[in-house]
Amino acid sequence: MAKHGNYPLQASGSSGFWHKLKMTARDYGPGIVMVLTMMGAGDLVTSAVSGSNYGYNLMWLLVLSLMLRFVILNIMGRFQIYNTGGMTILEGYAKIHKIFPIFFGIAAIFMGHLITAQMIKGSGIALAWMSGIDYPFIWSICVVIASVILMRRNAYSSVEKMMKVLLGVLTFCFIGLAVYSGPNPADILMGTVGFGFPSETGAYGAFLVGIALVGSVAGSLTNLIYPYFLQDRGWIRPEHKRIQRNDLLFSFGAAIVIDLAIWVVGAEILRPNGVEVSDIGDIAQALVLYMGHLGAWIFYLGVFGILYSSVIGTANGYGKIIVDSYYKLSEKAVKKTDDLDKDPKVFWVTMFLLFTPLVWSIPGMTGFVTLVLFTNALSILALPAIAVGLLIISNNKAYLNDKTNNIVENVILAATTLLTLWGSYTLLMSFFK
Repeated sequence: MAKHGNYPLQASGSSGFWHKLKMTARDYGPGIVMVLTMMGAGDLVTSAVSGSNYGYNLMWLLVLSLMLRFVILNIMGRFQIYNTGGMTILEGYAKIHKIFPIFFGIAAIFMGHLITAQMIKGSGIALAWMSGIDYPFIWSICVVIASVILMRRNAYSSVEKMMKVLLGVLTFCFIGLAVYSGPNPADILMGTVGFGFPSETGAYGAFLVGIALVGSVAGSLTNLIYPYFLQDRGWIRPEHKRIQRNDLLFSFGAAIVIDLAIWVVGAEILRPNGVEVSDIGDIAQALVLYMGHLGAWIFYLGVFGILYSSVIGTANGYGKIIVDSYYKLSEKAVKKTDDLDKDPKVFWVTMFLLFTPLVWSIPGMTGFVTLVLFTNALSILALPAIAVGLLIISNNKAYLNDKTNNIVENVILAATTLLTLWGSYTLLMSFFK
């Protein structure tokens, strides 16, 4: 009787787990779209390069960067949901000074172009390898055409559904590769709390890789996209705050797992074999030697998932930043109840950000890894403006009443501002050496 009595309870528990998983997949969305949009080429390359060149030494920087970004995005989400004026995030920045929408609008044109270029170029390379038809430029064109077709429908709804599928693909591919490589948990633990910073070795300097990691993970203009995803989903009222926070926590948990898995592949497979990542094919070739053809195929499937999941989200999100910046400068308010997703200006700017990056996929242009590291190091230049402005508007009681930042959030924002100001200055000085 005991066994019989326990059986339904066990089945119920299993059913409860799958029911919760199904409900999570159905109810969550903006955080998943945001995390997969922000990951892309930056996480893939900087994590793999860091792991292959420095082992686990810089892993603490990855953890720190993700923590910083979670705080920044959660504050932005709270502003979008609670602000009493019904403002978009850029309207809040514009109330500080018009220089903010001017800077964000111009920066979004350049960074949206370069970041989308990474995703399109890398997706083409992955499809060329998996198909056996070695014409990456043609495949990049196919990626853009497929994105345009998807964009013709309800953009956000289509992107969210696709992202949830690709999240499963990414998790399976990269965790599978990491587990197969047989990492030492103690090494991973020491890497996350050891605060080590290696000497300048490897194909790319530790400083450039470190700044690229902060730029691609902790911040960049991509952070400003998140409130628009909340608008698209309809999470714009105070009762949405709890699910918004839980959605973001779940999504960042997935991001940490995937990023660490990519890092482990670099540390456990690339580094012991002396592989320096100068091209995405270097990673695949090492996996062929280590795991056979199947390992490389799984890797490229994950590469395509992590890159293509960012193409539409990046182009569409940056399109909204550019158009909203234009509206702020032309004194046209875009309330959080408006639907930027259906604005024709957003569609055409998105098309611009999808087609112009194809120039970087033309044979003979800058290599994929070099393009990624340079773009993501450049991304850090926008973070001081984002952090300083956010520090001001998120502490304004006239906008948020009693929903302003707590002391911990203010310390994190202030520390992030100082860190990125230093990084931006050092990076700019390196250009003039």
